[in-house]
Amino acid sequence: MILPEPTATPLRGGPLLRWGVLAPGGIATDWVAALHANTDQRVVAVASRSADRAAEFAQKNGIARSYGSYEQLVADPDVDIVYIAAPNVFHRPLALLAIAAGKHVLIEKPLGIDAADAQAIVVAARAAGVFAMEAMWTRFLPQTTIISQLLDAGELGDVTIVTADFGANFGSPSEHPVFDPTMGGGSLRDIGIYPVWFSQFVLGAPTSALATGRMLDTGVDGQASMILDHATGAQAVLHTTMLADTPTEARINGTRARIEVRTPFYAPHGFAFVRDEERTEFTDGTGLRGREGLSFQATAIAQHVADGRTEAPEHPLDVSIAVLETLDSLRAQVEAG
Repeated sequence: MILPEPTATPLRGGPLLRWGVLAPGGIATDWVAALHANTDQRVVAVASRSADRAAEFAQKNGIARSYGSYEQLVADPDVDIVYIAAPNVFHRPLALLAIAAGKHVLIEKPLGIDAADAQAIVVAARAAGVFAMEAMWTRFLPQTTIISQLLDAGELGDVTIVTADFGANFGSPSEHPVFDPTMGGGSLRDIGIYPVWFSQFVLGAPTSALATGRMLDTGVDGQASMILDHATGAQAVLHTTMLADTPTEARINGTRARIEVRTPFYAPHGFAFVRDEERTEFTDGTGLRGREGLSFQATAIAQHVADGRTEAPEHPLDVSIAVLETLDSLRAQVEAG
């Protein structure tokens, strides 16, 4: 089997955007590091509700300007696009703030705490004519662009079962907002979105979704096991937990072949295409691993904006809403016990 070539946007040499970051933190730190190390994109401003925190983040990460309010950053004429890295509950208000200022937006996952939140962001972005996207960076990895081509070409035959898991031990509740329901926490929103998105990337939105799981004393879902049914008869069997580390693997099983995505399936690494027990391996040749892979979505967005697009065809806004509709249903079932 000769695999297709990856179609990821090149990391160097393309259009440039001047990025602003709202809410410095762990993911924002990794985002800035990935962009500055691996692309020509540049973060030019950062804002926090604390001027001191913003200034410290700017100094550590080579950012020219820092602001002690989000309003100041979105008013900066030298910022083309805003990356929103705040806890989930703030995604909607900060996205609407940036959109109202005429800025393009990249919003960390999930797009909102629920599908209604996401819909409000989408309506505002489309009305304003700005680019908007949920930061589902896995979709833009070289390996995912090849998998997409294999699926489109029917190389797997009829897909029957998709499996994926994402588990990580987040430690004690005092250490992370993912344990806080007022911050929009919970395993499904924070990391369960990856396997749910992956299944819908392969199979589309399900016709029904079943979940059972475990609620934590803090009031959020700690883990969940899920079965998604589709009109074709295909199923997705998924799992997420923030109480333990799991293999974080994904499999796409078809009537002619299967794809085994290496751990962690959501980050750049590689996969095996297996047909008649003949294995064809793909390994990401960029050498980027882990959150360094955040780079790929940034250069793709810069190209889309240069081309006049307001959505990414790889990950349209309607897909983000559909994934959140599924997550809303799954979370409600876990919460109901």
